Amino acid sequence: MNRIGIIGAMEVEVETLKQHMEDMKMVKKASMEFCCGKLNGKEAVVVRSGIGKVNAAVCTQILADDFQVEAVINTGVAGSLKAEINIGDIVVSTDALHHDMDAREFGYRRGQIPQMDVFSFEADPHLRQVAAEACRRVNPEIQVFEGRVVSGDQFVAAKAVKEDISAEFAGFCTEMEGAAIAQAAWLNHIPFVILRAISDKADDSASMDYPTFEREAAQHCVRLVEEMLKSL
Repeated sequence: MNRIGIIGAMEVEVETLKQHMEDMKMVKKASMEFCCGKLNGKEAVVVRSGIGKVNAAVCTQILADDFQVEAVINTGVAGSLKAEINIGDIVVSTDALHHDMDAREFGYRRGQIPQMDVFSFEADPHLRQVAAEACRRVNPEIQVFEGRVVSGDQFVAAKAVKEDISAEFAGFCTEMEGAAIAQAAWLNHIPFVILRAISDKADDSASMDYPTFEREAAQHCVRLVEEMLKSL
């Protein structure tokens, strides 16, 4: 993999990575700043996409078209959908889907995009393995899980909504960009993996947890990404 695209939705998710880049130059497109250079000796493009699925998909397509990246890593924070996944833990995606896609009126499963043959978008097995192993090396104090990431243009902060999404999709965590990045990568035949550090429990405590743990959770992902690059 000669060049890797690294996407974070918020500045807190990418600022440290950009600070650690060498020979960096910045390219602006679609109101996004694509930072190109070397990270741990690897050619990389680090970018803050902005929040939500449209921003994330546009960002991924630019990485494919303009920078010809050969893999996409999406790093960031998410809300836990399982009791055993605690704040600070890491989820490495097995696959991703849109929890807010609903075309059941036309005979599709909830979450399935009409006229597409796939229900969810599977992460690259090699990237998954490298991520899980790297996380255990650099974040030994936390747990790492491999499971489904579910995405929607919605910050899940109500217990009832969490329980509905969890029961319907068997997700491990919920956030607002991963499935869009996964879909865009899949359409372009680019291997991808989504990395999510848990910042809240996606329930009635979410609005209280999130500001406290966002930065700490993001740093777990930063260490993971930098360690991953040594093996890619």
